[in-house]
Amino acid sequence: MLDRVTSMQVFVRVAALGSFSAAARALDLSQTMVTKHVAALEDRLGVKLLHRSTRRLVLTEGGRNYLAACERILAEIEEAEASASLDRIEPRGTLRLNVPLTFGFRQVVPALTEFSRLYPAVSFDLGLADRYVDLIEEGWDLAIRIGRLKDSSLVARRLAACRTIVCASPAYLKEHGTPQTLDDLAQHNCLGYTLPSAIGANRWAFGTDGDIVVPIQGNLRANNGDALLAAALAGQGLIYQPTFIVGDSLREGSLIPVLHTYPTYEPAIHAVLPSGRQAPAKVRAFVAFLAERFGPEPEWDRGL
Repeated sequence: MLDRVTSMQVFVRVAALGSFSAAARALDLSQTMVTKHVAALEDRLGVKLLHRSTRRLVLTEGGRNYLAACERILAEIEEAEASASLDRIEPRGTLRLNVPLTFGFRQVVPALTEFSRLYPAVSFDLGLADRYVDLIEEGWDLAIRIGRLKDSSLVARRLAACRTIVCASPAYLKEHGTPQTLDDLAQHNCLGYTLPSAIGANRWAFGTDGDIVVPIQGNLRANNGDALLAAALAGQGLIYQPTFIVGDSLREGSLIPVLHTYPTYEPAIHAVLPSGRQAPAKVRAFVAFLAERFGPEPEWDRGL
């Protein structure tokens, strides 16, 4: 079966040049093949497109109508292909971006303004959620994930380290004392993070690989780091959270770091995108922008 679009292109060229042989030379096809393409269209449509004589070709009424439709359709195809090609080389269009809730509010949303000044043809459809999203099934162009990556079908780029610190308010430490060892955590109110993480609801992991696991307990668990931060600032207990959440409070002195001698777990922050064909320019540009903005020393770590 002959390709319909190619047949349309052949028909348009035959109509423009008024000759099968001239169209064949222009398209670098045999005259037999040109004839087959036009015949295939006529068979599919059930109408005669051309009156043929020994001297010239004349479009039928159906041929004139079909020619106008073919010219319009082929122009739209060319426009679509040009647009898709432009997307590969020029950042433009809507970028569907999914990011963790707190990191998105604190670090990604403020970055969008600067990126938009650099690339005004890019707009964002931003999803803020701490749940694991399926990029392909849900139609996201890009996601930011914190922690170990499990899905090998995705392409990942490391954006920055994610330092974590155990800390509490001065009021809590004054009332309950400062833990000196990991074993001391059993005597403290440790506020747990309920989403799957090495910094969990019932355990905290230490060591750069998270291989030192310490059980914890406390009277508050939450699925959001900002909620735990608010509780810690109010003096409720110890928290173990990333510096992009607690950094400002540590610099101000409203939270005090503890257990300095124990290396804390440091998950990485990655941009992940579906594998396969080359990512659109808008995605490549945004990933490069975040990598430069966040690394190698993220702003949220400065002065700590």
